[in-house]
Amino acid sequence: MTPPQAGKVGTPSDALAQFAATLRYEDIPETVLERARIHILDGLGLAVASTVFPFAGPTLAAVEELSGGDKGATVIGRAFRAAPRDAAMANGVLIHGLDYDDTHLQAIVHPTAAVLPAVLALAEERALSGRETLAAFCIGMEAAIRLGAAVKGGFHHTGFHATGVLAHFSSALAAGRIMGAAASDHVNALGIAASTASGIQVFLEEGAWTKRLHPGWAAAGGITAATLARHGFVGPTRAFEGRFGLFDTHLHEHAAHVDMAYLTEGLGESWMMADTALKPYPVCHFIHGAADAALDLRDEIGGAGIAEVDIYLPEDTLKIVAEPIEHKRHAKNEYEAKFSAPFVVASTLLKGRFGLADLTDAAIADGETQALARRCSCHADPETRFPEYFSGGVRVRLEDGRELVRHVPVNSGAGERKMTLEETTEKFLQNTGLAMDEGRARAIRDAVVGLGGGSVDTLIAALRG
Repeated sequence: MTPPQAGKVGTPSDALAQFAATLRYEDIPETVLERARIHILDGLGLAVASTVFPFAGPTLAAVEELSGGDKGATVIGRAFRAAPRDAAMANGVLIHGLDYDDTHLQAIVHPTAAVLPAVLALAEERALSGRETLAAFCIGMEAAIRLGAAVKGGFHHTGFHATGVLAHFSSALAAGRIMGAAASDHVNALGIAASTASGIQVFLEEGAWTKRLHPGWAAAGGITAATLARHGFVGPTRAFEGRFGLFDTHLHEHAAHVDMAYLTEGLGESWMMADTALKPYPVCHFIHGAADAALDLRDEIGGAGIAEVDIYLPEDTLKIVAEPIEHKRHAKNEYEAKFSAPFVVASTLLKGRFGLADLTDAAIADGETQALARRCSCHADPETRFPEYFSGGVRVRLEDGRELVRHVPVNSGAGERKMTLEETTEKFLQNTGLAMDEGRARAIRDAVVGLGGGSVDTLIAALRG
């Protein structure tokens, strides 16, 4: 995809600040607003589902203690309220916690988890209209995606989780919009956020929980930055491109490849967020094309034994989901499994599906799945359409001598295979069904779909049940 060409060109911080300060709800195309509602619905369903998983209890207990009692903002799935920053942190962990949330494939960023937690907490605190809530959400989504597209995957090459870094900026812009920030305030907030933006990928070594924290911590950081700026705290004006700014410090030699045009051109006219993909599988998005291919082959395999499997993935993603290969072949917990192409493909080939039920301790320890994962090898996909799509392929050699091959150029949930409102509702109801009855879930769904016509209070009331 080439950078958009229309619109005013300025410095990155100035352009993003003007976009956040001046965009009107009426200027957002209905197709973009429709996608916004779909992504909010998906994110909320994931947050509800997360409340029944082991990481939720410790997270929410800590947030309740940090917040110190009833402070007004809803923590999804809990009776207590928290200060907006704390509620945003908790909800960010819940939205991203299952790694089942959306991804903009070119930007390699999870935009809803990077924006919705901050928007939801502040919109509730200020009883915002649904229209302004959607506008703030769209502003943050577009900013996160354009920043991710500009760096061309550079954060992953230097060991950073792109969402963990960029969510500080998108949250700051969305929060500032809700606070009524002027463009100069937004510039200061971006500068302040540059000093908190982080998120290292060392969690990949042992399946630690820290990736889940990244968008939640960034939401709290973005709210903090916007609030400080609104009160006159001065931040650097060249947060991105300045000497020792974000690109220098976080990208190193990859800073030379940054395309600044994504940060300045066409803002408010050309909407990249409309291309964001939802996930049909609760695993790292890099594996989705290969999982699709494995699912396509399942019926052909039938009851035949599988001797070996070759998995084809975008070359730039191998270090995340395929290396070191012996570690990836021996996933021991849910998070290791989510980032293991051998485990995901082996499980999908054997079961003909991959969902949350396939990430339980028992499913991960299943002897047949573990044995097949050990017979999986991973390779760079010569037919990949990455980064436009997360293409993938599978070659299966059967014990009866047959060889089956399948390649999926456009992963499900992306491009022309984008999930509709009806498909997203089905996923939403499956996820919320883990923690609440269908009637309450449908009330949340209806409040999201009708968000442009009233107050955010209707949505908050449905979330609180």
